[in-house]
Amino acid sequence: MKAMVQSSYGQPEVIVPQEIPKPSPGNKEVLIRIQAAAVGPSDCAFRKGDPPIIKLIYGLSRPKFAVGGCELAGEVDAVGGDVEHFKAGNRVLGMSVKSFGAYAEYICLPEDSPLVVIPDNISFEEAVGVCDGGATALTFLRDKAKLKKGQKVLINGASGAVGIYAVQIAKYYGAEVTGVCSAANVDLVRKAGADFIIDYSQEDFTKAGKAYDVVFDAVGKRSFSACKRVLTAKGIYLTTVPKLSAVIQMMWTSLIKGKRAVFATAGLMQNKSNLAFLMELTRNGTLKAMIDRRYPLELLPDAHKYVETERKRGNVIITF
Repeated sequence: MKAMVQSSYGQPEVIVPQEIPKPSPGNKEVLIRIQAAAVGPSDCAFRKGDPPIIKLIYGLSRPKFAVGGCELAGEVDAVGGDVEHFKAGNRVLGMSVKSFGAYAEYICLPEDSPLVVIPDNISFEEAVGVCDGGATALTFLRDKAKLKKGQKVLINGASGAVGIYAVQIAKYYGAEVTGVCSAANVDLVRKAGADFIIDYSQEDFTKAGKAYDVVFDAVGKRSFSACKRVLTAKGIYLTTVPKLSAVIQMMWTSLIKGKRAVFATAGLMQNKSNLAFLMELTRNGTLKAMIDRRYPLELLPDAHKYVETERKRGNVIITF
C-alpha cells in the first residue's frame, strides 16, 4: 500500500512516498481504508521532534513510528473475528493516538480505540476536520476549564484548527466568547459565533481592561505570565503547547488558590464518547467543519509547509 514515511526528524522533505505492507486485522482490530486525514501544528512538531519532549517520548535519534498522522476517516475494509460493533462498509472516524499511521492507505485500529461510525450527513473530510481541532478544544474547555454558562472566554488563535472549534464549543456551553485573530479572519471567527473579536495587529488583549474566566491560548503564543492580568480572581489559562515553562507554571499554580495555568495531553485523553459527541454536534448543525485546504496524500510535505506558515484557517485535510 502507499504511505508517506519519515525515517528521521527534520524539514517536510524528510517525508517521502513508499510502498509498505498492507496490515491485516487482529482478532479485536478493525482494518480501515483511509479516505481523509488531517495535518496540524502537532503533526509538524512530531515531524521535527520539537519541542524536545517529543524525542524523549517517541525516539531520541529517529521517530519510533515511521508513518505519522493521528486523525483519520474512512471505510471499514475488514474486521477481526472478535470484533462486535463494526462491520465491513461502516464509515468511521478514528484516532490513532499511540502509534499514529494515518498517512497511509490502510490502518488497523483496536475496536476499543477512539473509533465511531460517522453519521450519514457528514463527509469523511468534515468528520476528520471536526475531530482534528474539536477533540482538543472539547478536552480543554469542557474537561479542564469546566466551562459554565455565562462565563467569559477569550480564545487566542480563534481562526486555527483548534480555535475555530473552541469558539463553537464555548458558545454551545453558553459562554460569552472573545476571539483573537488577524483582520483577514474576522468574518470567519464571527461566523463561528464569537461575540467579540480582537484584531491582534491592532490591540494586545493582555493589556486590555476586560477580565476573563478562561483564556485559551490555542496557538501557544502568549504565556501565563502575560495573560494573568486579564484573568478573573480564579481564572484559568489554557495552552496547547507543552513548553517547559507552561508545565512548571501548571505545577506551581495547582498548589495555590487563585489564577491557574493548565496544560493537557489532549490527544492521549480521547475516547469513543468524545468522538461520538462531536459527531452528534456536527450532525445536528451545532458544529460546522472549517476546511481551509486539501492536499492529496503524495503532497503531504506541501501540507506541512502550509501549516507552518501559520496562516491556515481551520483545517488542512489530506485526501486519498
